Amino acid sequence: MTVLIAGCGEDDFKNEARAPVRVALTGVIQDDRVTVSPAKIGAGPVEIAISNQTDSERTITLEGESITEQQGPVQPGDTATIQKTLEPGSYEVRAGSKKAVRKEIQPAVLRIGKARKNSNNELLQP
Repeated sequence: MTVLIAGCGEDDFKNEARAPVRVALTGVIQDDRVTVSPAKIGAGPVEIAISNQTDSERTITLEGESITEQQGPVQPGDTATIQKTLEPGSYEVRAGSKKAVRKEIQPAVLRIGKARKNSNNELLQP
């Protein structure tokens, strides 16, 4: 008996470039400013983990280019994460409060440069 499998190999696998590896950024909200490190990276997927080290709950906002993303409220001592794919440009990470404050917390500025290379040759990636 002969078995013929039809359609096998008809649709070629498209070898499209995968997205760059996600870069982990860390941030801290302090009473006078927000810091995020590193502050300069190439365009692509990012994950920003921000710790609230103030005595008040804060809402975290990532804004720039055509993106506005909010997380929170984040309780004192707690952490929030923002995951986004960022295009080249300048972005601000701000920490807002529902309570009136004497002085605004200075935002962190992220400088996003040209796109990072794809992750096609990176091992152990999804």
